[in-house]
Amino acid sequence: MTALEPGVLVRAAAVALEHEPLPADQVRAGEPTTGMLVLDERDGHEIGVWEMTPGSATDTEVDEVFVVLAGRATVSFEDGPEIDLGPGSVVRLTDGMRTTWTVHETLRKVYLA
Repeated sequence: MTALEPGVLVRAAAVALEHEPLPADQVRAGEPTTGMLVLDERDGHEIGVWEMTPGSATDTEVDEVFVVLAGRATVSFEDGPEIDLGPGSVVRLTDGMRTTWTVHETLRKVYLA
């Protein structure tokens, strides 16, 4: 699916995602993989479903708002706090934030970037 059309139902918590290993230079612990499905891209914005399996990895973020659907994780910010995520968590990230994601239970989110 590449477009989220009006009136089309997507079961974001259950949609199948193809996973790939993270680049070795990002992995801090374990063997995490990520999968994603872009639902729509318009006017420079992207809506999608993203998932990461248990492990720890670093990232440099883009402007994004997300809602956690399932799983548990801790996100540490290079110049800020540490937050614990679980179902229902809503978070805003800004471009350039440097983070470390430690996923305890496979984490799935819906995002707008």
